Amino acid sequence: MGPLKRKIDINCDLGESYGRFKVGQDSKIMPHITSANVACGFHAGDPVTIAHTVKLAKKFGVAVGAHPGYPDLMGFGRREMKLNPEELKSYIIYQVGALQAFAQASSIGLQHVKPHGALYDIATQDKNIARTIAEAVLSVDSKLILLGPPHSMITKTASQMGLRVAMEAFADRAYNPNGTLVSRNQPGSVIEEPKLVVERGRKMIEDGTVSAINGETVHLGEVHTICVHGDTPNAAEMVRILKASLLAAKIDVKSISSFL
Repeated sequence: MGPLKRKIDINCDLGESYGRFKVGQDSKIMPHITSANVACGFHAGDPVTIAHTVKLAKKFGVAVGAHPGYPDLMGFGRREMKLNPEELKSYIIYQVGALQAFAQASSIGLQHVKPHGALYDIATQDKNIARTIAEAVLSVDSKLILLGPPHSMITKTASQMGLRVAMEAFADRAYNPNGTLVSRNQPGSVIEEPKLVVERGRKMIEDGTVSAINGETVHLGEVHTICVHGDTPNAAEMVRILKASLLAAKIDVKSISSFL
């Protein structure tokens, strides 16, 4: 086997179970990813689930990040909420702080922050929301990495404010021609075929492009991390064959903090 061409992270949204409500296949997914975005209890998750997910990540050497969202359990954080900057900043600090405490209790560090759902989508275009998120992360720990899409308001703003940012692409979600994600309310927004997810992931990494839902080419540029959602059907199979395919292509699969 020759030298590895480059490095990439595979991340997944996990820890989304809540009480007796079970979501995803975390134990099957965790061995095949390098970074876990752990729900912080506002859109999903609870203290017991958070503790279990962090311990599971430690067992498999997976880096842990906070996945803060709107306080919207009923809507799974996928509905916009009108919050003033002070409220939003406080909610994010609260959630990141919770994950930071659980990570510390398991003797590991917190690697990153990735906003969830509607908060993520809005921050890609709204400078005020993006700035508030970056301010919250900086106030907790300036060494944390913030995840966001290439060419988006959140990655531009956070970078200008001094945060490390990781450019993220979604292998299991359809894209609009302008580089945004197709609404989950639209048919075909979620890609469930593992082979297609792998094909898209490889193209994102090797070419920095992805095919939009209408067939046009979206230019992403450099991508640091590929996401597969934990609640996507076949997610465990997707990450397993994605990782195997990347390693076979001499692409090193490692957590973001090891190379960013």
